[in-house]
Amino acid sequence: MSLRLGDKAPDIDLKDQAGNRCSIKNLNGKTLVLFFYPKDDTPGCIAEACGFRDNYDLFKIFGAEVWGISGDNEESHRKFATNNQLPFPLISDNGNNLRKAFGVPNAMGIIPGRVTYVIDSNGIIRHIFNNLLNGPAHVNEALRVLEEIRQS
Repeated sequence: MSLRLGDKAPDIDLKDQAGNRCSIKNLNGKTLVLFFYPKDDTPGCIAEACGFRDNYDLFKIFGAEVWGISGDNEESHRKFATNNQLPFPLISDNGNNLRKAFGVPNAMGIIPGRVTYVIDSNGIIRHIFNNLLNGPAHVNEALRVLEEIRQS
């Protein structure tokens, strides 16, 4: 079942590319931009991740953390992060259990979907953006929603 706006986000407690545990409980009231992407080192995923990298300072100004998630293992994430100088955690969702908990759909039944969630400081989903083909649009959508949250 897919999560909807206003739902409480499932807890996250998984390792990133450096072996660090990433948990929503440890965000200390920060907003989280959580982007699920299909696979490390593919053109669309590189464009998306680098878009988040290039705007990372803006996300920090908004008081938001950025985490990327795919089913790739820690070693793959480590190479992807290093090759693209990504300053944020890439979380390994082995078995796609977190993807399932969020209800991220597969495209065409086989390609893991590309969905971004903006989760507020109370753990509530404030925005969901689903677009497999336009990875960079996820960055713009997340920044737009962070601005709305800041103004509310």
